[in-house]
Amino acid sequence: MKLQTLFKVTAIASALALAGCGGDISVNPTVNDNSTNNSGNTVNNPPAEGGGGDSGTENICAVHNGVQGAFDGRDCEYNLEFASRNVEITEDVTFAELPDGGVHVFDGALLIGEDCDTTTACSIEENGPVMTVEPGATLAFTSGEAIIRVARGAKLNAIGTFDKPVTFTSANAFTRFDVVGNGPRFADWGGIIVNGQGITNQCTDAQRDADTCNVASEGIVSYYGGNDNADDSGSMKYAKIWYAGSGPRAGGDGDDLNSLTLNAVGSGSSYEFVHIHQGYDDGIEFFGGAANVKHVVFTDTQDDSMDIDAGWQGNAQFLFIKHGTVNVDGTDVFMGNGGFEADGEKNSGPDYSQAPTSRPNIANVTVVTTDGLSTRDNDPSTAMKFDDNFQGQLYNFLLVKDDVSTNDTRCILFTGDGELGVTGGDLNFFNSAMACVAENEFTSSALFADGTSRQEWFDNGGVNARLGGNASVFAPDGFSTDMSSADITVTANDLSTLGNSFFDTVDYIGAVSSTDTSSEWYQWVQTALTAAEQD
Repeated sequence: MKLQTLFKVTAIASALALAGCGGDISVNPTVNDNSTNNSGNTVNNPPAEGGGGDSGTENICAVHNGVQGAFDGRDCEYNLEFASRNVEITEDVTFAELPDGGVHVFDGALLIGEDCDTTTACSIEENGPVMTVEPGATLAFTSGEAIIRVARGAKLNAIGTFDKPVTFTSANAFTRFDVVGNGPRFADWGGIIVNGQGITNQCTDAQRDADTCNVASEGIVSYYGGNDNADDSGSMKYAKIWYAGSGPRAGGDGDDLNSLTLNAVGSGSSYEFVHIHQGYDDGIEFFGGAANVKHVVFTDTQDDSMDIDAGWQGNAQFLFIKHGTVNVDGTDVFMGNGGFEADGEKNSGPDYSQAPTSRPNIANVTVVTTDGLSTRDNDPSTAMKFDDNFQGQLYNFLLVKDDVSTNDTRCILFTGDGELGVTGGDLNFFNSAMACVAENEFTSSALFADGTSRQEWFDNGGVNARLGGNASVFAPDGFSTDMSSADITVTANDLSTLGNSFFDTVDYIGAVSSTDTSSEWYQWVQTALTAAEQD
């Protein structure tokens, strides 16, 4: 039986089961409301061994609450009885690597744990279910509305290895699932939303004190926030998130789905060795919390690669960001707005005194931008955008733009009250270089409110340097910082004086060193960039 036929059979079976339970029948669900576990979609007699598909082999698909995926001898297909907007998974579930390149395929949303607005008659389950994705496992999604949503108290642990990363991707990346035949593309599926109990300035102090901080997430409503910036919502390591996200939804612009949304996720969670590729909205968006990220590659994300907001207090090191082009229906289009969109606060004042503005420490970053206008919204490709009193200490950055021929795009842009971090002395670059062919607004005569010019602020007394667009900063591989370059005139900060055990000691600016070609990080970046170029 062809898998497409299997999809139809299982979808019909799911619909019949839902009808018998009084559930909501939807073969292609629209996940746009706050989910509750009231559909009654429970199978009292799970498939016996050998009963998962047409092959007669043992069913090795994941199972939860008596419901198991269907195994056809290669792939596991999960219908709406297993995962949908009406099914909240309330016990641990594990997705293992399937033999022979098999894939776990989902028609609907994976909702891990029970969502809860604590102002209603519910409470957060502190030891909620854990979704585990084992090394080598691939999860693919058939719908732009399909997401992974992790509720407060639940966890997503997606831990691969360097040789066997875990993969979250579009079902269209596999020809046997790609019915139309156009291949995978941004917004093929919804992405990953992790809701934590960390601190966000979207809630008042009084709400946190009363345990009634319930912020509605963007894109698809679920709730996050609390008073614990050490909260643990699970972790991710050696993972790929491709072709995710979506554009403006019911709430209009800004009401989007990202590749990875970290809603008030605490420092008990970490995200390391991740490759985010061709997302429709942001690569990673932080709304408060203190989650840490390390060794992350962003390629061809349409909006912002790192979007920071609502009081994020985490750390980040080794980030490589590259804007580029992808082919859409025979036409090459540009991808990428901001390498960073750095916002400080949603709210401020005495009612929000417990929730400071975003103030992360970030080190060893390379951002490569273009002169193109993003196909998403026709906005320019900018390395750094600062807004809403963002504060942060930024070390060993390398910002690169070698073409400003048409669209007059910027390397560093201040919008709104983004200058407040500068005038307060709380936003600074250290040991960083800007290699931009034209600095545009950044070189204007406009001064900050304290009388400092943009040039003076960035140069920081000679600690940083503006090298110009003709500077040679990359090694022959095209991405690692050329350690022998005579054009790089700044000395790296080894980060030892930060007193922060998160940061590795370094001797270079940018994300990757040309003398470090044998490291996993160098090879992770090289592999990611090669895949992006071929896509």
